[in-house]
Amino acid sequence: MDIPNWRDNGIKILSGDVLDLNTPQTPGMTRAAAITHARTGANKIWAGTVTIHPDAKTGAHHHGDLESVIYVVSGRARMRWGDRLEYCAEAGPGDFIYVPPYVPHQEINAVRDEPLVCVLCRSGQDPVVVNLDIEPVEKPESVYWVDPIHSKPDASDPTA
Repeated sequence: MDIPNWRDNGIKILSGDVLDLNTPQTPGMTRAAAITHARTGANKIWAGTVTIHPDAKTGAHHHGDLESVIYVVSGRARMRWGDRLEYCAEAGPGDFIYVPPYVPHQEINAVRDEPLVCVLCRSGQDPVVVNLDIEPVEKPESVYWVDPIHSKPDASDPTA
């Protein structure tokens, strides 16, 4: 039985100052790869950072069949999504954003004087970024979503 070489095939730590900027980009943002197959041997996930400059926004895009998770480190993210970017919600430091496969979306830095800094994880290694030419609605609908586990209590329930 072969004993695994955990020293060389175990934990990998990548310094934040050596991230790979050679990734597909979307206008208005800078993506930097940290965890990729080439850099760490990862096969099922991709992770990196994304920075959106003050008062800037990305173009509309989606990531094919990949799922994405965005963790807001600093700043305020305004997300628009839908066929005409007709829905909108905001997230701040410590919040997580889930982006399902094929959902057209746009990230917006909702703050005029500081960058929006996030950590991004995707469910695969393919660097899929499909930029879209969408004519967005003028006034998107604000969406407040509460997950089914933590839904608001029923007002008719006296124990709530």
